[in-house]
Amino acid sequence: MTDKKYLSMLGLARRAGRLSMGHDMALKAVKEKKAKLVVLASDVSERLIEEFKRACECDGINILIIDETINEIHCALGYKAGVITVNDENFSKRIEELINQEVVAHGD
Repeated sequence: MTDKKYLSMLGLARRAGRLSMGHDMALKAVKEKKAKLVVLASDVSERLIEEFKRACECDGINILIIDETINEIHCALGYKAGVITVNDENFSKRIEELINQEVVAHGD
């Protein structure tokens, strides 16, 4: 796995207790309006993507699909999850910036 800054920032947010990881916890964070950003692994199902799009559309929560698989997220964060919510405004803005920089850097 490469050294991606957004994975380091997600790890920092996890240690700070600002992430909800896994389907049930992430969906709960969205419904309780705690989630500021939803991050999905590249290998989650289309059904899961659609479920979170529907859950987030009313509140305007951004959803980003990253290049990492569920197993790569597990290696980076120590928790096996295909969906993560960032429940802090500052962390979410910075993580979104870093993800977008990574996409631009690779020309995707």
